[in-house]
Amino acid sequence: MCGKRVKREDIASVKEFLQKLQSDICRGFEDLDGSAKFRTDQWDREDGGSGITRIISDGAVFEKAGVNFSHVFGKSMPASATADRPELAGRAFQAMGVSLVVHPRNPYVPTSHANFRLFVAERAGADSVWWFGGGYDLTPYYGFEEDCRHWHQTARQACDRFGEGYYEKFRDWCDEYFYLKHRNEPRGIGGLFFDDFNKLPFEESFAFVQSMASSYMKAYCPIVEKRKDNDYGARERSFQEYRRGRYVEFNLVYDRGTVFGLQSGVGRIESILMSLPPAVQWVYDWQPEPGSAEEKLYTNFLIQREWA
Repeated sequence: MCGKRVKREDIASVKEFLQKLQSDICRGFEDLDGSAKFRTDQWDREDGGSGITRIISDGAVFEKAGVNFSHVFGKSMPASATADRPELAGRAFQAMGVSLVVHPRNPYVPTSHANFRLFVAERAGADSVWWFGGGYDLTPYYGFEEDCRHWHQTARQACDRFGEGYYEKFRDWCDEYFYLKHRNEPRGIGGLFFDDFNKLPFEESFAFVQSMASSYMKAYCPIVEKRKDNDYGARERSFQEYRRGRYVEFNLVYDRGTVFGLQSGVGRIESILMSLPPAVQWVYDWQPEPGSAEEKLYTNFLIQREWA
């Protein structure tokens, strides 16, 4: 990773985009739900950051959804951010981003996650080091091939105009990142994931992130619209809560954003843990019935496939 000076006005432009992104996504989810509104919690910490947490609960479509914006500062990089970058140890930093997790009520609507962020590490007498990161991924409970194809095709379209190979690279990175090693299974059907992205000039890198961020609602909302009124019963609901356990395990054990927020000391614990579902269960040694829709999630969807 090379040092690349970043201007103050560039950082301001990213912040403006991310705050508008948060507002646009919340407005879109409220329109989809039709009954619930986001609660807005604006917070400010004297010791290093501010943000806007927006939460919707007990809606007709969304049992819980959180869409966070944060802009945090610190005097020294936390260990989670320097494990693979020892040259950044001791630098001051600022990080800003939008992070969201959506837990729908209907088990036939997948959970989705997205985040887009900018990180800047600084030290007196040295160039700033900046990079973008983020992406989005989908976690279905009951799989539909047309939904998976739509999700990945939208992701590909967001990447392809910036050059060949980005979709494949970030898709594979997503599959590798959102993987529960202790379960030997993926969290879902993937999407896009990227980090340490500063290979392009700042303006082009930012444009790339804007393209991906703007494609999230195009990828997710049609799936929600198609599945939100599907009939379901206690069996489907129980399976949804069981599979949500995997989501909790990943976020608390592996997720870099969660670990960074907890280690940095400048985050806000309620906002950091807003990704956790409202109802979840763990069942000892549960196994799906052979030939069931639950088994097909494992055999047909939680596997390596070419969706786009």
